[in-house]
Amino acid sequence: MRNPFLGVGVAPTPTPPALALPVHPYYPMEAEIVGYLANTYSVPMLLSLFAAGCAAIFGVTLVLVRGVRSAAQKNPLSNSELATLMWFVLCGFIHFFFEGYFSFNHTQMGSRQDLFGQLWKEYSLSDSRYLTSDPFVLCMETITAVAWGPLSFVLAGLIATSHPLRHPLQVIVSLGQLYGDILYYGTSMFDHYYKGLTYCRPEGYYFWSYYFLMNIFWVVIPCILIYSSVTKTTRAFRALDRMSSSLQANGGIKQANGSARQANGRAKKSN
Repeated sequence: MRNPFLGVGVAPTPTPPALALPVHPYYPMEAEIVGYLANTYSVPMLLSLFAAGCAAIFGVTLVLVRGVRSAAQKNPLSNSELATLMWFVLCGFIHFFFEGYFSFNHTQMGSRQDLFGQLWKEYSLSDSRYLTSDPFVLCMETITAVAWGPLSFVLAGLIATSHPLRHPLQVIVSLGQLYGDILYYGTSMFDHYYKGLTYCRPEGYYFWSYYFLMNIFWVVIPCILIYSSVTKTTRAFRALDRMSSSLQANGGIKQANGSARQANGRAKKSN
Protein backbone atom coordinates (compact mmCIF):
# COMPACT_ATOMS: atom_id res chain seq x y z
CA MET A 1 0.00 0.00 0.00
CA ARG A 2 1.25 3.46 -0.87
CA ASN A 3 2.33 5.64 2.02
CA PRO A 4 -0.43 8.26 2.46
CA PHE A 5 2.08 10.77 3.93
CA LEU A 6 3.97 11.04 0.68
CA GLY A 7 2.68 13.87 -1.38
CA VAL A 8 1.46 12.99 -4.82
CA GLY A 9 3.80 14.22 -7.51
CA VAL A 10 6.16 15.86 -5.01
CA ALA A 11 9.83 15.01 -5.46
CA PRO A 12 11.71 14.06 -2.29
CA THR A 13 13.85 16.76 -0.77
CA PRO A 14 17.48 16.21 -1.85
CA THR A 15 20.06 15.71 0.85
CA PRO A 16 22.47 18.67 0.95
CA PRO A 17 25.92 17.66 -0.26
CA ALA A 18 28.73 17.48 2.27
CA LEU A 19 31.14 20.37 2.26
CA ALA A 20 34.21 19.56 0.16
CA LEU A 21 37.39 19.39 2.15
CA PRO A 22 40.50 21.17 0.83
CA VAL A 23 42.64 18.87 -1.32
CA HIS A 24 45.90 20.62 -0.39
CA PRO A 25 47.28 22.76 2.47
CA TYR A 26 48.26 25.78 0.36
CA TYR A 27 46.81 29.28 0.16
CA PRO A 28 44.64 30.47 -1.42
CA MET A 29 42.63 27.34 -0.67
CA GLU A 30 40.97 27.45 -4.09
CA ALA A 31 44.30 27.32 -5.92
CA GLU A 32 44.36 24.50 -8.43
CA ILE A 33 47.43 22.32 -7.94
CA VAL A 34 47.53 19.61 -10.56
CA GLY A 35 48.15 16.08 -9.28
CA TYR A 36 49.01 17.17 -5.75
CA LEU A 37 50.64 14.53 -3.54
CA ALA A 38 51.55 15.12 0.09
CA ASN A 39 55.23 14.98 1.03
CA THR A 40 56.59 11.74 2.40
CA TYR A 41 59.68 13.29 4.03
CA SER A 42 59.27 15.04 7.36
CA VAL A 43 60.21 18.70 7.67
CA PRO A 44 63.27 17.98 9.88
CA MET A 45 64.45 15.43 7.31
CA LEU A 46 64.08 17.89 4.42
CA LEU A 47 65.88 20.67 6.27
CA SER A 48 68.65 18.29 7.39
CA LEU A 49 69.23 17.04 3.85
CA PHE A 50 69.32 20.60 2.53
CA ALA A 51 71.82 21.66 5.22
CA ALA A 52 73.95 18.57 4.56
CA GLY A 53 74.02 19.41 0.85
CA CYS A 54 75.18 22.94 1.57
CA ALA A 55 77.88 21.67 3.94
CA ALA A 56 79.13 19.23 1.29
CA ILE A 57 79.29 22.03 -1.30
CA PHE A 58 81.30 24.23 1.07
CA GLY A 59 83.69 21.42 1.97
CA VAL A 60 84.46 20.42 -1.63
CA THR A 61 84.81 24.08 -2.65
CA LEU A 62 87.30 24.76 0.13
CA VAL A 63 89.49 21.85 -0.97
CA LEU A 64 89.37 22.92 -4.63
CA VAL A 65 90.17 26.56 -3.88
CA ARG A 66 93.19 25.66 -1.78
CA GLY A 67 94.42 23.40 -4.56
CA VAL A 68 93.98 26.09 -7.23
CA ARG A 69 95.74 28.76 -5.16
CA SER A 70 98.60 26.39 -4.32
CA ALA A 71 99.07 25.31 -7.94
CA ALA A 72 99.18 28.95 -9.04
CA GLN A 73 101.65 29.71 -6.22
CA LYS A 74 99.39 32.43 -4.84
CA ASN A 75 98.75 33.38 -1.25
CA PRO A 76 95.59 31.98 0.40
CA LEU A 77 92.46 34.07 0.01
CA SER A 78 91.49 36.35 2.87
CA ASN A 79 88.51 35.30 4.96
CA SER A 80 86.23 37.85 3.28
CA GLU A 81 87.30 36.76 -0.20
CA LEU A 82 86.83 33.09 0.70
CA ALA A 83 83.37 33.82 2.11
CA THR A 84 82.43 35.67 -1.09
CA LEU A 85 83.65 32.77 -3.21
CA MET A 86 81.64 30.30 -1.09
CA TRP A 87 78.58 32.50 -1.49
CA PHE A 88 78.75 32.46 -5.27
CA VAL A 89 79.38 28.71 -5.41
CA LEU A 90 76.29 28.16 -3.26
CA CYS A 91 74.37 30.59 -5.47
CA GLY A 92 75.48 28.67 -8.54
CA PHE A 93 74.16 25.38 -7.19
CA ILE A 94 70.90 26.84 -5.92
CA HIS A 95 70.23 28.93 -9.04
CA PHE A 96 71.22 26.41 -11.68
CA PHE A 97 70.16 23.10 -10.16
CA PHE A 98 67.44 23.85 -7.58
CA GLU A 99 65.71 26.75 -9.30
CA GLY A 100 66.42 25.22 -12.69
CA TYR A 101 64.59 22.11 -11.46
CA PHE A 102 61.53 24.23 -10.80
CA SER A 103 61.67 25.90 -14.21
CA PHE A 104 61.91 22.55 -15.97
CA ASN A 105 59.17 20.84 -13.91
CA HIS A 106 56.84 23.76 -13.15
CA THR A 107 53.77 22.07 -14.65
CA GLN A 108 54.03 19.04 -12.36
CA MET A 109 55.46 20.41 -9.14
CA GLY A 110 52.47 19.29 -7.09
CA SER A 111 53.10 15.64 -7.87
CA ARG A 112 56.91 15.57 -7.61
CA GLN A 113 58.11 13.26 -4.84
CA ASP A 114 61.90 13.42 -5.24
CA LEU A 115 64.03 15.46 -2.84
CA PHE A 116 63.94 18.72 -4.82
CA GLY A 117 60.22 18.35 -5.47
CA GLN A 118 59.43 17.86 -1.80
CA LEU A 119 61.70 20.76 -0.81
CA TRP A 120 59.80 23.00 -3.22
CA LYS A 121 56.44 21.82 -1.88
CA GLU A 122 57.55 22.55 1.66
CA TYR A 123 58.75 26.04 0.69
CA SER A 124 55.52 26.63 -1.26
CA LEU A 125 53.60 26.67 2.00
CA SER A 126 54.93 30.24 2.16
CA ASP A 127 54.33 30.97 -1.54
CA SER A 128 51.98 28.72 -3.48
CA ARG A 129 52.84 30.42 -6.79
CA TYR A 130 55.54 27.79 -7.22
CA LEU A 131 52.88 25.09 -7.57
CA THR A 132 50.59 26.92 -10.00
CA SER A 133 53.00 27.89 -12.81
CA ASP A 134 52.71 31.57 -11.93
CA PRO A 135 54.01 33.51 -14.98
CA PHE A 136 56.18 35.96 -13.05
CA VAL A 137 57.75 33.34 -10.78
CA LEU A 138 58.41 31.06 -13.75
CA CYS A 139 60.07 33.81 -15.80
CA MET A 140 62.09 35.11 -12.86
CA GLU A 141 63.33 31.67 -11.83
CA THR A 142 64.18 30.70 -15.41
CA ILE A 143 66.30 33.82 -15.90
CA THR A 144 67.96 33.17 -12.56
CA ALA A 145 68.75 29.57 -13.46
CA VAL A 146 69.98 30.26 -16.99
CA ALA A 147 71.90 33.49 -16.35
CA TRP A 148 72.89 33.94 -12.72
CA GLY A 149 73.53 30.26 -12.06
CA PRO A 150 76.35 29.72 -14.58
CA LEU A 151 77.73 33.23 -14.04
CA SER A 152 77.97 32.56 -10.31
CA PHE A 153 80.25 29.60 -11.04
CA VAL A 154 82.32 31.73 -13.43
CA LEU A 155 82.57 34.44 -10.79
CA ALA A 156 83.75 31.96 -8.17
CA GLY A 157 86.51 30.93 -10.55
CA LEU A 158 87.51 34.56 -11.12
CA ILE A 159 87.75 35.12 -7.37
CA ALA A 160 89.82 31.96 -6.90
CA THR A 161 92.33 33.15 -9.52
CA SER A 162 92.23 36.87 -8.58
CA HIS A 163 91.15 37.75 -12.12
CA PRO A 164 90.65 41.47 -12.92
CA LEU A 165 87.19 40.78 -14.41
CA ARG A 166 85.94 39.69 -11.00
CA HIS A 167 84.50 43.02 -9.84
CA PRO A 168 82.63 43.98 -13.05
CA LEU A 169 80.98 40.56 -13.13
CA GLN A 170 80.29 40.68 -9.40
CA VAL A 171 78.32 43.91 -9.85
CA ILE A 172 76.33 42.42 -12.75
CA VAL A 173 75.40 39.17 -10.99
CA SER A 174 74.66 40.82 -7.64
CA LEU A 175 72.50 43.48 -9.25
CA GLY A 176 70.55 40.79 -11.13
CA GLN A 177 69.96 38.87 -7.90
CA LEU A 178 68.88 42.01 -6.06
CA TYR A 179 66.54 43.09 -8.85
CA GLY A 180 64.88 39.67 -9.05
CA ASP A 181 64.39 39.41 -5.30
CA ILE A 182 62.86 42.88 -5.01
CA LEU A 183 60.41 42.06 -7.80
CA TYR A 184 59.66 38.73 -6.10
CA TYR A 185 58.75 40.48 -2.85
CA GLY A 186 56.99 43.31 -4.66
CA THR A 187 54.65 41.22 -6.82
CA SER A 188 53.57 39.14 -3.84
CA MET A 189 52.89 42.23 -1.73
CA PHE A 190 50.99 43.86 -4.59
CA ASP A 191 48.70 40.85 -4.96
CA HIS A 192 48.18 40.76 -1.19
CA TYR A 193 47.32 44.43 -0.65
CA TYR A 194 45.63 45.31 -3.94
CA LYS A 195 44.03 42.05 -5.04
CA GLY A 196 43.41 40.40 -1.69
CA LEU A 197 45.39 37.29 -2.73
CA THR A 198 47.50 35.61 -0.09
CA TYR A 199 49.92 32.89 -1.17
CA CYS A 200 51.29 32.11 2.31
CA ARG A 201 49.67 30.04 5.03
CA PRO A 202 48.53 32.07 8.07
CA GLU A 203 51.09 30.55 10.46
CA GLY A 204 53.75 33.17 11.11
CA TYR A 205 56.73 30.86 10.87
CA TYR A 206 56.01 30.12 7.19
CA PHE A 207 56.17 33.80 6.38
CA TRP A 208 59.17 34.73 8.53
CA SER A 209 61.25 31.56 8.23
CA TYR A 210 60.56 30.57 4.62
CA TYR A 211 59.32 33.56 2.66
CA PHE A 212 61.25 36.33 4.40
CA LEU A 213 64.42 34.77 5.83
CA MET A 214 65.26 32.44 2.95
CA ASN A 215 65.06 35.28 0.44
CA ILE A 216 66.43 38.28 2.33
CA PHE A 217 69.96 36.89 1.89
CA TRP A 218 69.68 37.80 -1.82
CA VAL A 219 68.93 41.39 -0.86
CA VAL A 220 71.46 42.04 1.89
CA ILE A 221 74.50 40.19 0.52
CA PRO A 222 74.24 41.54 -3.06
CA CYS A 223 74.01 45.08 -1.67
CA ILE A 224 77.20 44.51 0.33
CA LEU A 225 79.01 43.02 -2.68
CA ILE A 226 77.89 45.78 -5.04
CA TYR A 227 79.16 48.39 -2.60
CA SER A 228 82.46 46.53 -2.22
CA SER A 229 83.01 46.20 -5.97
CA VAL A 230 82.07 49.80 -6.71
CA THR A 231 84.39 51.03 -3.94
CA LYS A 232 87.34 48.96 -5.12
CA THR A 233 86.76 49.87 -8.77
CA THR A 234 86.64 53.55 -7.84
CA ARG A 235 89.90 53.26 -5.91
CA ALA A 236 91.54 51.48 -8.84
CA PHE A 237 90.55 54.21 -11.28
CA ARG A 238 91.71 56.92 -8.87
CA ALA A 239 95.08 55.19 -8.54
CA LEU A 240 95.28 54.90 -12.34
CA ASP A 241 94.47 58.58 -12.74
CA ARG A 242 97.17 59.53 -10.21
CA MET A 243 99.67 57.30 -11.98
CA SER A 244 98.75 58.78 -15.36
CA SER A 245 99.08 62.32 -14.00
CA SER A 246 102.45 61.46 -12.45
CA LEU A 247 103.71 59.98 -15.71
CA GLN A 248 102.56 63.03 -17.64
CA ALA A 249 104.22 65.32 -15.11
CA ASN A 250 107.44 63.34 -15.29
CA GLY A 251 107.29 63.44 -19.05
CA GLY A 252 106.85 67.21 -18.98
CA ILE A 253 109.83 67.59 -16.64
CA LYS A 254 112.00 65.41 -18.85
CA GLN A 255 110.97 67.40 -21.91
CA ALA A 256 111.74 70.66 -20.13
CA ASN A 257 115.14 69.31 -19.03
CA GLY A 258 115.88 68.23 -22.58
CA SER A 259 115.00 71.65 -23.94
CA ALA A 260 117.21 73.29 -21.31
CA ARG A 261 120.16 71.07 -22.24
CA GLN A 262 119.67 71.88 -25.90
CA ALA A 263 119.61 75.58 -25.10
CA ASN A 264 122.77 75.28 -23.02
CA GLY A 265 124.45 73.41 -25.86
CA ARG A 266 123.61 76.11 -28.37
CA ALA A 267 124.83 78.77 -25.97
CA LYS A 268 128.18 77.04 -25.56
CA LYS A 269 128.60 76.73 -29.31
CA SER A 270 127.89 80.42 -29.85
CA ASN A 271 130.50 81.29 -27.21
